Amino acid sequence: MDDNRLVFNTIPEQFDKWRGRYSKELYDYILNECKMDETKSCLEIGPGTGQASNFTIEKGIDYTAIELGENFVDMMKNKFGIYNNFKIIHDDFEKYNFENDKYDLVYSAAAIQWIDQDIAYNKCRDILKSGGYLAMFRTVGEYRTHNPKLADDIQKVYDNFFVTNTPYTRKFDYENGESYGLKYLGRKVFEGTRTFDADTYVEYLHTHSDHIGLKEEVKEKFYNGIHDAIIKHGNVLLANEKYVLDLYQK
Repeated sequence: MDDNRLVFNTIPEQFDKWRGRYSKELYDYILNECKMDETKSCLEIGPGTGQASNFTIEKGIDYTAIELGENFVDMMKNKFGIYNNFKIIHDDFEKYNFENDKYDLVYSAAAIQWIDQDIAYNKCRDILKSGGYLAMFRTVGEYRTHNPKLADDIQKVYDNFFVTNTPYTRKFDYENGESYGLKYLGRKVFEGTRTFDADTYVEYLHTHSDHIGLKEEVKEKFYNGIHDAIIKHGNVLLANEKYVLDLYQK
């Protein structure tokens, strides 16, 4: 097991507050393309604190999640335990023994890349019903377009002070599912924006896996440097966000 998979479990409240949500357009697209309604079932891999869980649970879909982090499981139960169609498994997706041909939809919001690629694709294929769908989506953000000079100053802070104990080393090819017997239906990109000030952006950075593991000797200088750079440029950081969806069918 990659120990870094549990790094977010150490900060459940901060993770819940600061990690971004996805767009309604993305959710509607998945529901429509995958023909999901209250007669269907789904599995969410690694829901965290439920940033991408409402759109299936509140639709009445028979929802199951599998989550490795104990604190995240507790938070999910507190949020969604009132729904009769909600179930959560506290276990490791890589090791859990699922029933084959069980789900109409398996989906992941920026979690599947923490799983071994061979296990992820093979297992998702096996547990999907014939004709079922695998939806993998994630956020790709950038702030240089709106803040080029600020971006340069932030990069200098990274160059000087970013030294982490928990580098992200996983490699996941979202377009390789056909090698595992799934039909690739393509990639869709949905767009949004997010605005931060110096305080909120620093809090947001605290919820990134590699930032959580910043070495103590550089941590204060790094975060102070980011904070000062944003203050210098008007105390506003406007980020573009792309919500990237890769969709497959069994």
